Amino acid sequence: MLNKARDPLQQAASGSPAATGMSRLEVVTFKLGEEEYGIDIQKVQELRGYDAVTRIANAPEYIKGVVNLRGIIVPIIDMRIKFKLGEPTYDQFTVVIVLNIGGRVVGMVVDSVSDVITLTGDQIKPAPEMGSVLDADYLIGLGTLDERMLILVDIDRLMSSEEMGLVEAAATA
Repeated sequence: MLNKARDPLQQAASGSPAATGMSRLEVVTFKLGEEEYGIDIQKVQELRGYDAVTRIANAPEYIKGVVNLRGIIVPIIDMRIKFKLGEPTYDQFTVVIVLNIGGRVVGMVVDSVSDVITLTGDQIKPAPEMGSVLDADYLIGLGTLDERMLILVDIDRLMSSEEMGLVEAAATA
């Protein structure tokens, strides 16, 4: 029987630890501004440095453009712009997290990638309703690891919401 601390895992996508009977969630952690976020490592295809992109006419500002990744055209989304976290800067720490979401490949620009950590169900708390820039619908919960607090993003839900429709339209433009 799962205790209440594991409820956020049950709310995650079907590939989540709760859905597969595991009680751990392995996440890639990254920074946007001063906050640290985590996404399910199973969604991450690869990490790349930020390179120049080909702009797409009339695409939303947060869609930086597309890149050709070994023959696959990959839309690149800047999460700082998407979440209105100030003017993005691109330096040697800027990383593109290449995601595979429902068979679609999407690149997500973040300030830096920290590490890979494993959280147990007891370390994941429900996300409070705060009316923040990141809607609680897109959160698995908050992960706690010693003094660190991670905002755990349900990347499937975030990228397959209206953003994925925009990404698909930009990729075929």
